[in-house]
Formats: sequence, C-alpha cells, structure tokens
Amino acid sequence: MLTRVAGWSRRHHWLALVLWLVTLAGITAVSQVVGSDYRDDHSLPGTESARVAEALAGQAPSRAGDTVQIVFDGDTGDGRVAAMLTEVAALPHVSEVEREPVRSPEGSVGFVTVTLDGAATDVPVEDVRRIIDTAKAAQGDGLRVELGGEAVRGAEESAGGAAEGAGMLAALVILVFMFGSLLAAALPLVTALLAVGSTLGVISLASWLVDLPSYAPPLMMLVGLGVGIDYALLIFTRYRGELRGGADRDTAARTALDTAGRSVLFAGATVMIALLGLLALGLGSLRGVALAVSLTVLVTMVASITLLPALLTLFGRRLERSVLRRRRGSGEGWRRWGGVVQRRPWPVLVGSLALLAGLSLPALGMHLGFADAGTEAPDHTSRQAYDLLAEGFGDGVNGPLVAVAEGDPAGLDALAGELAVTDGVARVGEPLRPADGLGLVLVYPDSSPQDEATSELVTRLRTEVVPPLAERTGATYLIGGATAAATDFAGAVGDRMPLFLLVVVGLSTVLLVVVFRSVLVPLKAAVLNLLSIGASLGVVTLVFGEGWFGAQPGPVEAFVPVMIFAIVFGLSMDYEVFLVTRMHEEWRRTRDAAHAVREGLAGTGGVITAAAAIMVVVFGAFLLSPDRMLRQFGLGLAVAVLVDALVIRCLVVPAVMRLFGARAWWLPHWLERRLPAVSVEREPVVVR
Repeated sequence: MLTRVAGWSRRHHWLALVLWLVTLAGITAVSQVVGSDYRDDHSLPGTESARVAEALAGQAPSRAGDTVQIVFDGDTGDGRVAAMLTEVAALPHVSEVEREPVRSPEGSVGFVTVTLDGAATDVPVEDVRRIIDTAKAAQGDGLRVELGGEAVRGAEESAGGAAEGAGMLAALVILVFMFGSLLAAALPLVTALLAVGSTLGVISLASWLVDLPSYAPPLMMLVGLGVGIDYALLIFTRYRGELRGGADRDTAARTALDTAGRSVLFAGATVMIALLGLLALGLGSLRGVALAVSLTVLVTMVASITLLPALLTLFGRRLERSVLRRRRGSGEGWRRWGGVVQRRPWPVLVGSLALLAGLSLPALGMHLGFADAGTEAPDHTSRQAYDLLAEGFGDGVNGPLVAVAEGDPAGLDALAGELAVTDGVARVGEPLRPADGLGLVLVYPDSSPQDEATSELVTRLRTEVVPPLAERTGATYLIGGATAAATDFAGAVGDRMPLFLLVVVGLSTVLLVVVFRSVLVPLKAAVLNLLSIGASLGVVTLVFGEGWFGAQPGPVEAFVPVMIFAIVFGLSMDYEVFLVTRMHEEWRRTRDAAHAVREGLAGTGGVITAAAAIMVVVFGAFLLSPDRMLRQFGLGLAVAVLVDALVIRCLVVPAVMRLFGARAWWLPHWLERRLPAVSVEREPVVVR
C-alpha cells in the first residue's frame, strides 16, 4: 500500500503538492470566516462545584458570569472612583458593578467587583481592555488602581508565534548541520508546516462541535511540529541512505516508504493510542485535546507518506547531487559505544537508574491545581491586584469559595454562622439571596488559592462541616467556586490515573509483543518509558512547583501530567521501535545478541540523536511562551525526550539487552501461535 501511495505521489508530484497547498489555503480561509469557539471549561459534570455553577446559571444568571476586581490603594474621597465605576457600568459585557467598595481593616486598600455577562473566555479581549483602560484612567494624585480576574489575565497575555518560530529556526539549523544542504534540511520542515497548518484550521472548525480549550491550538502546534519533522526526517534519512547505496531516485523513494514509512505509521499509531487513552479519564476538556492532538499526528503521518515523496521527486536531482557530495557516516562511533556499554552493563544500568530515580523523586510531591494571578509576572496589573488584595484582606480573598444553600431561607444564616467559626476560614461575606429558595455566601480561606491548605479546607467543609448542618436544618448545601472546581478537577485526575495507565501501557505493551515476538522487550519498554516520564515530571515540579531557575512557584496545571504522559509515552515508543527493530533484524540474521545490540546502535544512534535534538529544541522553545501552562508542557516534553534519547536509548537499553541476551527474544510457543504476524519494516533501516 505504501509503495502504491508513494508511486502515485511521485508520478503526480505537482498535483500532490497543489492538493496540499489548496487544502491548506481552503481550510485556513474557511476557519477565518467561521471563526472558533474555544472554551476553557475545566468543570466536571456531577461534581459539587459544577452543581453550584449550574444552580447560579439557572436561578441567578447575573451572578453566574465571571468577575473582575477593581482594586485601589490611596485616597478616594474626591469622587474619581465613583465616576469611574459609573463609566465601567456602561461598558459592553458588564452585567453589574458594586457601588460600595469593600475596605480593608486599615482602610487604605479597597475593591469593587464587576460582574461580566458571561465566562471570561466569552468576553472579547478588546472589551476587557476597555474595562482596564477605563479603570486605570482614574489613577494618579495618590490613587493607585489595579485590576484582577481571569478575564484580565487573558487580556494581558501577548500573542504567540515567537516560541514556534524559534523552535523551527533551531530545528532548521540542526537539519542543515545533519544534511549539509539547506534544501535537504527544508523538506522535513516544509512537510511538517503544511501538515500542522492544515490541521490548525480543522481544529478551529471542530471547536464548534467539540469542547476544545484555548490552549489546544498551541499544544497541537507544539506536538505537530516536533512529530512532523521527526517523521519526515526518518523517511528522508532512509531515502538518503538508499541513494548513497547506489539506488536510483525512484527505487530509493519506494524503499524509503516501504521501510521507514512503515515505522512512521507504527510510531504514529502508538502516539495516537496513548493520546486516545485520555478518553478513559472521562474529563470533558481533555477529550477534546486528545482528539485534536491525535488528529494532528494523523495528518503529519499522511503528509509524510504523500507530500514528502512528491517533494523528493520535485527536487530529486538537486538532492541527489548534494547527498552524494557529502561523506557518508559509518556508525562506527555508535558501534564502539555499544561495545563500551556491553563490557560494563551493571555499572551503566545502576548509575542510569539512580539518575532517573533521583530526577523522579520530586514528582511525588507534585501539587496539582490551576495557576492564578499569583503566578503572573510581577509587572502585570492582575498580579499587582492580587498582591494588593492579599496585603489588605489576606491571602484567601483571591480565591473565595462559594457556599450555596437551597431550601429553607433560615438555612443560609445557619450556614454563614457555622462557616464563620470553622478553622481555616478567615471570614465570610454577607449572606445573599439572589433568587427564591437560593442563597449564597462567599467564604474567604486564610490561605491562598494555590495553597494545599485551601484544598484541604474544601474537602473538610464538604465532609465534616456541612453534612451535620444539613441534617439539622433540612437544607441542601453545596461548596463551589473556581478554587473548589480546581480541587475537583485535580482530584478526578488523580482518581482516574490508574485506569489511564492501564489502558495506555497495556495497549502499547500488547502492540510491541505482537511486533517483536517477545515478552521481555515490551515490558522493559513500558518500565523505562515510565521512568523517563517520571524524570520529566520531577523536573517540572522542581522548576514550576518549587520555583527553581527564577520561575514563579505554584501548582502544576492539573491536566499537564496526563498530557505529558500520553504524548511522551507515544514518542518514546517511536525511538523504541526504531532502535529495537534494528536489533531484532540483526538477531534474526545472526542469532548473536551482543552483535545485535551493537549494530542496532550503529544503525540508528545518529538518527535517534538528531531526531531527539530537533524535538528538544522545538519543545524547549515553548519556554519562551508567556503562557505558564505551555512553558510547563515545553519543559516537560523537552526533558522527557532528552532523557529518553541520551539515557534510556544510549545507556539503559543497550545494558539491559546485553544482560537479557538471547532471553530478550523469548516468547512462549502457545502465545506465538496465537499472535498475528506484523512486520514494522521489510528491511533494516541503516543510516549510511
């Protein structure tokens, strides 16, 4: 099938290229006209925080929208604040403005709450900036004005593009160094760009049908660029090797697609299996992300086997000249390195595992949650407002809980009284009755929203404080709000993680058993992949949880670990398949386990290192992003790929395979008879 696909693309190379360009232009144009409907909704249906949101939306819609806090410090006696609030109340998407400011005990800091008519992501950025500009215009002459809230945070974020551009430039430099030709280096990059660009428009249109968060497009680009360049690189490397071996251009292209092309399809399938394993978590927004990134991987696979052959035909003559001019590599250095590892497998294995375990340990103390203004840059107005509120009213004012009472009106007063004397509660607001049968009270913890003590308070209120009160009064009580919703989401991720691990690790292991006809090799791959992921999450915890290297300390975004796990587990399988397939070919040919390990490294070490370097720079470039979540993704993925390529593939795998010896390829006869025959590559991939 791959030979026929490659043949069609080569014979109709102009048509294939035009079809890709038309597809990219058409999808982009339609998506620009239709627009997008991304929603950053991390609520979980059925949780207590979601029930609070539903109750407010149904019975008190004016209280259901997101809010903006206008915080001031200084003299407000000249009427400027009152005049400013009148102007703000007349702005678009402003539903309600409190007229009486809440004052701190010392009196210098105060704030008013502006309620929007929808979620922060539904209010246009331009209108949020009008609110910011209108409020800021009142400051001066001893009055300081800052604004906080999710809508303000979103409006302050700068546009993306710098991270993606830096990653592509760095990848191009590595490819030029590897191939010695700008044209040869550009082909994998062009293939990835057309695939990612086409998928970006599809994702935008799909946001109207599937719940997709606003971070889906940059995350899709992050994975798509890395994977797309990687897959095109593997096929092009085989094509280059065939040309250097004396094959003509047509034969080289057919062979590359029928060998490395199979590896690309298998590797892409493992990534998609890992990503679709997120569906087992049953978390609404993550389902959309899993589908979006899986679609990206699928399109990059299709581009690698349809667009790349067309480009190879179009520029074949010039590529052939540059390839044949460059000195071929023999892989002798990697062969010698394999011999060094094999002579001392135990010290290499113990040292490597100790390093991975040390990097993984911090992940045990990872605190999951959602970042807020407290992790923003100190010069942002949302961070300034956050600090002012904490200074004037205590840490808990930045993340109040919403306690809802349904039923007897007297139940609300009883709830407010009980909460006011609860440990961990700094104060409670005035009871409000926005609708018949519905009352609410704001609960201000004495700890910050990101503090683990706040999560513990939410759990204690729901399990110890509220149930006895409900029995006495007969009212229904719920504890919700943004801080409680973050606690619910993080708890759901932790509770469902075992099922997720079972699905992803189980399916991938079974797939490797079928391909390699071995029990120990797939089990080894699963364990080592878990170690590389653990090391990655440990580094993320140290940097973003503990504040190493100048990062703002805070929680790790609740969905980052599962997304990193799904993506990295799939990508690690790519390198596993590429390396072990070469070892397996040599084992079948010679039945010499030690020789198979050395030849496996010699044949694939250069390509794995180059592919990993490209992924590291593409992922690492996202550390330049202003978005904290994307920086966490970028760091986590870059560290995982780096550890996997340098420690796992170059040290641990050769050492383990040497210790396994011939037992590495053992498979019970009864199982071998029942497994289908699957071949990843017809011929071994040799980098010449």
